[in-house]
Amino acid sequence: MKGSVGIIFGETGSHEFKFLVSNPAEVKRTDYVKVWHATDGWVLGQVLTMTHTSDLYGLETVANPGNTRVSRGNDKIVAKATVIGVRDDQGLLRTPKTPFCPGDKVFIADEELIINILGLSSGGAYLGLLDGTEIPVMVDRNKMVQKHCSILAMTGSGKSYTAAVIMEEMLEKGVPLLIIDPHGEYSTLRYANDDADIDTLGDRFDVDSYGYDNITVYTPGNLDLCEYADKVLRLNGKNLKPKDIIDYIPGDLNNTEIGLIYEAVNEIVNDRKDYTIADVMREIRSLKSNTKWGVVNKIEPLATSEFLSDRPTPLTELFVKGRASIIDMKGIHPDVQQIIVAKLLSGLFEARKQGLVPPGIIVVEEAHNFCPEKGFLKTTSSEVLRTIASEGRKFGIGLMIISQRPAKVDKNVLSQCSTQIIMRVTNPNDLKAITKSLEGMTSELEEEIKRLPPGVALIVSPDISRPVLVEIRVRRSKHGGGSEDVSPDDEPDFEVEDELEPEVKAPINMRREETPETRKGFTESLFQKVFGRR
Repeated sequence: MKGSVGIIFGETGSHEFKFLVSNPAEVKRTDYVKVWHATDGWVLGQVLTMTHTSDLYGLETVANPGNTRVSRGNDKIVAKATVIGVRDDQGLLRTPKTPFCPGDKVFIADEELIINILGLSSGGAYLGLLDGTEIPVMVDRNKMVQKHCSILAMTGSGKSYTAAVIMEEMLEKGVPLLIIDPHGEYSTLRYANDDADIDTLGDRFDVDSYGYDNITVYTPGNLDLCEYADKVLRLNGKNLKPKDIIDYIPGDLNNTEIGLIYEAVNEIVNDRKDYTIADVMREIRSLKSNTKWGVVNKIEPLATSEFLSDRPTPLTELFVKGRASIIDMKGIHPDVQQIIVAKLLSGLFEARKQGLVPPGIIVVEEAHNFCPEKGFLKTTSSEVLRTIASEGRKFGIGLMIISQRPAKVDKNVLSQCSTQIIMRVTNPNDLKAITKSLEGMTSELEEEIKRLPPGVALIVSPDISRPVLVEIRVRRSKHGGGSEDVSPDDEPDFEVEDELEPEVKAPINMRREETPETRKGFTESLFQKVFGRR
């Protein structure tokens, strides 16, 4: 065992202690430490804060400009550590019942103790390395499906990158994925990671670079407008009941307008068996009511849209074991996006309850737009997402909620997510929302969230005994969620220095077949752009 890094002093307890750091080079904030307890043996702790003090270099010394020689012999570094605990004979985590003793030595914790006390398992979804260590952090895939997951972070912290890491882990084990992708970020799962430093990072995280061929990209729009999509997504537009039509219409309808829709559908079904929403619109036009034109105006976009069809995309095609279906809605109006999500997820949930599709995960990016907290927006997709959040686990339908505005996400949906992955958040309202949805949140953890560097996440999981900081692993597949650089056509009028790094002159999100061979030589990789230099 290596030598101690400090000695406990002053008033001690069984939940926290202070120690005088004897070797500052060997211990830093958030490090895991251990202390021998007379009754319980080795107890795990974690350094919360470190302060540097000096008895000689005080206010009087600083205020005296003539004193140019100050001894630093009495400088001290004091660390405060929280006690995580020890496992008892039944394997339960608990803290000692008696305090530590002043004078007890503090040591850097070994990996075996950290793994045992934190309850880190092997064989699950590999998310990254425990911050400051080489210990892999894995979470149980089944629990992520059964008990839901959220990824919350401000823009630029790496939430989409982290979400894709989890998607990769699910695809590795054949878990069905349905990905709601408003901005077209996840189709690059099909391509291998060609980042400039993938070899170095791959070795560090023990990850190989490859793409996934079990991906299908759907667009509700036109294939000509989404050239990388594989298929068009079509929802059922035939023989819709009045309630279905009302659900498709964004915004509110008054009672008179709702009555006209019911009247029109009843008139149609008396004459024929099959009908479309265009038939309903024509029937409403023929009704004797001044209100009809407002209803026609609201229904017309649906009647002329392409995503409603008499040959809808089968749900059994969208949710298949071993495959991911990406619903790429880039360029689709937000109101239409909400309608698509509402009808698609409602149908999928019912199909799962009937056993028509296998268990799996629904990924919802930009969740604040689809299940907003009351008072922000009213959306047609909120109700089904609340239902899946509260009842999905009974039927094997999991949710992965992704948002940069936690305060704007329905609190009932957030509170149902047992696995929470939190990256940097600074907005006070968002922090408050996270605090309310997270058990055991402390002021220290809240401060930590504000200061998290890109690529490091606070993970709360039923698998792990307490919240842990994790350095998210590098992706196997290509990242598609980065911000674009200024292209040559968009360059500013002023002269740009030649010293700018080469990649500034090329868009990050070039299609893989268009990427020049010299990309490997770029001085800064995409991983570094997303997560910073490591």
